[in-house]
Amino acid sequence: MGLDFAALRRWPDVEAENLFATDAADRLILDEANEAIRSAPPGTVVVIGDHYGALTLGAADLGARGIRTHQDALSGELALAANAERVGLVGRFASRGLDAELLSGARVVLLALPRGLDALDEIAEAIALHADAGAVVVAGGRVKHMTTAMNDVLLRHFGQLDVTRARSKARGLIASGPRPPGRSVWPKRRHDDALDLDVVAHAAAFGGAAVDGGTRLLLDQLDAALPEATEAIDLGCGTGVIAVELARRRPGLTVIASDQSAAAVASASATAEVNGVTDRVRVIRDDALSSQPDGSSSLIVLNPPFHIGSTVHTGIALKLFTDGARVLAPGGELWAVWNSHLGYRPALQRIVGPTRQITRDRTYTVTASVRR
Repeated sequence: MGLDFAALRRWPDVEAENLFATDAADRLILDEANEAIRSAPPGTVVVIGDHYGALTLGAADLGARGIRTHQDALSGELALAANAERVGLVGRFASRGLDAELLSGARVVLLALPRGLDALDEIAEAIALHADAGAVVVAGGRVKHMTTAMNDVLLRHFGQLDVTRARSKARGLIASGPRPPGRSVWPKRRHDDALDLDVVAHAAAFGGAAVDGGTRLLLDQLDAALPEATEAIDLGCGTGVIAVELARRRPGLTVIASDQSAAAVASASATAEVNGVTDRVRVIRDDALSSQPDGSSSLIVLNPPFHIGSTVHTGIALKLFTDGARVLAPGGELWAVWNSHLGYRPALQRIVGPTRQITRDRTYTVTASVRR
């Protein structure tokens, strides 16, 4: 293989010494699928879950044409595009949603295993539903992140599963014989009695159809969050619970719900629809708030993630704080909830402005930061 993996970067995602654009699982998947990729007719190779482009560009380097690819994270899509430019493989792939447009007629599917079993289930279901009857899925991941339950999930949707030997702390799962479901079970919908709210969630959306404790604590305080505001942004909106609750509680407020996750955007759009607030909640897919002008918002609410993929890392939260500060107008406020042990208050004070604690429980802290 001629692709220089060392040339690939994570940008515009967070970059650090302990964060990498590719790993041993990417190489294992490409090696296991080498022959199938080389013999696949144009337009029949699909890549799902590619982190920063190694799988897609590796398949292109092996001769695949008309590759269709799905990455949940927008930062992954942008990194793939930048890496394709870097290694001279522009125009060899097209990004799609997790649907029939991505998978129809697919014969070879390269899959970077997701962290969650539900996410794997929705992906496997989609492949079985839409791909060619002779499709082969070559999946892989780091051994420390894999469980035998992943085998069970794949066997619900495929007639045969082969497990490769471990190599460089990675292992492959090769599934064939797709068994189309009678109907799709995704997304899922759940009614939250405490909020009297219906939550709709695709599998890869954070928290699923449940409402996490940090979000509940933030919601308890939101009536006091800049009551005079007429617009707000729910940054990293997930399933859209905060955005929808803001719109329901404040009839004069319009809300932008923003997330880089395709699953989150689809979930938040559905949650807004079933709760009847689509006229005041606009859902967008964005890398942080890159599409929003400087100084354009008076109120931003945020429940930031504290991990990047499988790595606990504060980099993504700091990126969101920084972009939030840029988009806030002077005097605007960023209300955030975070795991108390992370101690984000000094960072918020430095990046956004004067920060006060609103409340705290045994696990979470809610703060409000005023833009200088």
